[in-house]
Amino acid sequence: MFTPVITGTGIFTPDQIITNAELVASFNAYVDLYNAEHAAAIEAGEVEAKAHSSEEFIVKASGIEQRYVIDKAGVLDPQVMHPLLRQRSDDEPSLMAEMALDAASKALAKAGKTAADVDAVICAASNLERAYPAVAIEIQELLGINGFAFDMNVACSSATFGIQAAADMVRSGSIRSALVVNPEICSAHLEWRDRDCHFIFGDVATATLIEREEAAKGPYFEIRSTRCATQFSNNIRNNNGFLRRSRPDGVADRRDMQFMQNGRKVFKEVLPLVSDHVAGHMADNGVVSGDLKRIWLHQANKSMNDFIGRKVLGRVPEPGEQPNILQDYANTSSAGSIIAFAKYSDDLKDGDMGLICSFGAGYSVGSVIVQKHG
Repeated sequence: MFTPVITGTGIFTPDQIITNAELVASFNAYVDLYNAEHAAAIEAGEVEAKAHSSEEFIVKASGIEQRYVIDKAGVLDPQVMHPLLRQRSDDEPSLMAEMALDAASKALAKAGKTAADVDAVICAASNLERAYPAVAIEIQELLGINGFAFDMNVACSSATFGIQAAADMVRSGSIRSALVVNPEICSAHLEWRDRDCHFIFGDVATATLIEREEAAKGPYFEIRSTRCATQFSNNIRNNNGFLRRSRPDGVADRRDMQFMQNGRKVFKEVLPLVSDHVAGHMADNGVVSGDLKRIWLHQANKSMNDFIGRKVLGRVPEPGEQPNILQDYANTSSAGSIIAFAKYSDDLKDGDMGLICSFGAGYSVGSVIVQKHG
């Protein structure tokens, strides 16, 4: 049996930013166009008028101030309201693979490793660009890695589930190391025309290198324990898929073909699920709240993170104990907790412990207890 450790992380951040002010101006322009077009039906009570959004509403509801996206022009066009991406040839790298390549290369560089040191690639993301060939295999090819690769999807928990899979394989000795990559093009499955969620998501890619402890060349985080759990719920859903054209109205512009959620139910049901999961994981490993120097949570909503932070630590977290990045990145699905970990972990001292946790559709929740060495 080998000890799995995290030796490198990397983040790809798009170069385009949408501020709340830009987003609100675009959304409100769309609302005005919609209400004007449906004025007669609204007057007759047959159609409900759409309401404006506001910067104050967005910050209060989420804590988000901006988001990075692959394409802002299409999103901000009131007559489009989704990203406009160039059609790529099958001979070109896919967009997800290109994003992942950047993040993975940074993770390898931080660990002082090359493709020759990696045996597996797991592409874990909430939505994959295509069904097959696996995006992970394309990333493997672009990096020049021998071995194997596969895709996985557990929505916003994909990164922690991927880390568990990689850690288990390293621990068993079946591989020396694995890259878990999380390319998230959330702007493409967000419904930007829905006031209740149009501000939630952004785009990013993250990568985490998991290796055997003896292979580490510098400071690293020992993966002390991982735990994953799922519980079926319809409260976060996206019904798009390859069977879409086989059903009546399957190719119509249906609301359920994009991200949708019952936010109040999610808030009410997910918080106790995550809190109990983390408490049980810590207790079974003899870890108490005072042992944790930092927690890196899924970046979905500031109120949710604040609640979970208080539950995990048994008090209000001190500044820096529970770093948030969603004010800058928004919700980036599976990548959020990894962004927080990558940006706010180097300062921990030898022996310090922390916890990475992600949660989302499914419902799903994954937690990773780590300890700094070096």
